[in-house]
Amino acid sequence: MPAEKKVPLEDLMVAMDVVDTLRHRDMLVDRELDADVRRERLVEKLREIYASQGIEVTDKMLNEGVRALEEDRFIFTPAPDSFSTFLAKLYVTRGKWMKPLVTLLTLFFLLSTLYYMIFVRPQQIEKENLPRQIENVYRDLIERSADTQATTTANILHQEAGDALKGDNTVLAKEKLKGLKALLQQLKQSYRVQIVQGPNRRSGIWRVPPGKSNAKNYYLIVEAVDAEDKKITVAIRNEENDEIAYVKSWGIRVDEETFHRIAQDKADDGIIQERVVGVKNSGYLNPLYTISTTGATITKW
Repeated sequence: MPAEKKVPLEDLMVAMDVVDTLRHRDMLVDRELDADVRRERLVEKLREIYASQGIEVTDKMLNEGVRALEEDRFIFTPAPDSFSTFLAKLYVTRGKWMKPLVTLLTLFFLLSTLYYMIFVRPQQIEKENLPRQIENVYRDLIERSADTQATTTANILHQEAGDALKGDNTVLAKEKLKGLKALLQQLKQSYRVQIVQGPNRRSGIWRVPPGKSNAKNYYLIVEAVDAEDKKITVAIRNEENDEIAYVKSWGIRVDEETFHRIAQDKADDGIIQERVVGVKNSGYLNPLYTISTTGATITKW
């Protein structure tokens, strides 16, 4: 196989110049080449062009330039659009888009991590610990309870919480846990119930029950005091709306005779001699009263 003939650099440069000249003379190319005019006439005109510029070019160089034009040499033909060319362009222009993209991705990662740590993960941990919390509170309740009603209520709440967990109802399970905790807190409390007294403080009231305009319900206003003589907050159910409120004083319903007896005691010297009317012991839900009462209570008057 014969060795490839190398074209001198000078001849190559002239051929490239000829092609460039032809490209800038589009009308000449269209008229002569596309109209099948002899190449010699085209070469002659090219010679005249270079001669007018004081440039001497051989016929060989002119013919080589014309041939190069016909063969589309010295013309860059871009590659057709494809996924490969897209990737190549993307790589070439990486200096423009790489830094902003990295910055954006870093910011997105930091925000995602922050959101996960603040919102998602705490909820996951709470959900994971929920069964254990329910069991711990329930076990403490059963151990402390000396009250049949409290034990029954604890068993119901515990069963409902377990059913909620099985159904993956976290919201309901948390509500049942809240109920268990409130019940446990009520069992833990130990205090005495005494009638309130003092300047501008009412020790008793009466109310007309709904639908009974000729009847009256009598209440003594009482408060809870612990072993250190501190007034504490307790959960009391209001019989008028069946809602539980956390209060430091409430009304306990008594009969008319008890109501008037306490009122007369206070009227004598402003002091109620027998203020303590009940005791709430740990392990029990409700106080044990030393006066005649239905146990019904109110929290607003």
